[in-house]
Amino acid sequence: MSRVGFLGTGHIAAPMARALARAGHEVTVSRRSEAVSADLAASGLGIAVAENAEVVSDSEIVFLCLRPAVWADVVRDLTFRADQRIVSVMAGVPMAEIAAACAPVSDISVTIPYGFIEHSGCPLPVAGDPSVVQALFGADNPVLPQADEAALNHHFAASTMVAAALGLLEQGAEWLAGKTGAPEAAEVYVSNLVAGVLNGLSRDRAGELHDEKMALASPKTLNLQMVEGLAAQGAFDGLPGLLDTISDSMDGKT
Repeated sequence: MSRVGFLGTGHIAAPMARALARAGHEVTVSRRSEAVSADLAASGLGIAVAENAEVVSDSEIVFLCLRPAVWADVVRDLTFRADQRIVSVMAGVPMAEIAAACAPVSDISVTIPYGFIEHSGCPLPVAGDPSVVQALFGADNPVLPQADEAALNHHFAASTMVAAALGLLEQGAEWLAGKTGAPEAAEVYVSNLVAGVLNGLSRDRAGELHDEKMALASPKTLNLQMVEGLAAQGAFDGLPGLLDTISDSMDGKT
């Protein structure tokens, strides 16, 4: 088992910390986000809370879960060791900058976890050596090694579709609630409906999303009305350009 530390303790770090603690790793989290770190300490999983310097000194593996705007200031006065390994979850922060700020550490990787990593099934694209992420999370989550940081940044951009999809479902649930007068039932229906369809997919091959969409949107169906209606409004056309803009923003192109 490994000694794992988290610098930054928010909605991404907390589920990772709980998952690793349940797996038997020795986990220490920083005091940033006091309410979250206090909840982790009180979880009964043996998670320790410490100052940033102690998190680093006590850990073999350090997760950087800090906001990109502040991370450099947080790590500036911390002392790292050459034998440590760093995993960053910070979008748009180049590995070269992390290496310079956290010298003499050379084993650095970047990945994109979501909160459901705690319950398994979270896809984890990784730039850099994927062995640390594989060892910690690979038993329950698919680890997807990337050729370079540019490829990972495209995954960061694609990950933003989660919030957009939730927004679409939220709007649909609100429409249904307005028609039925039952907001709780409306949201339960919409969220479980989509979750059920996705859970029914094997999610291990290209084309499966298209196949399921077309199976639902067969000729003369209500689903076809929805797909064709959104297409007619241009709802799908702008997505690639928007994803390009988001991806380019991490390369300093926009």
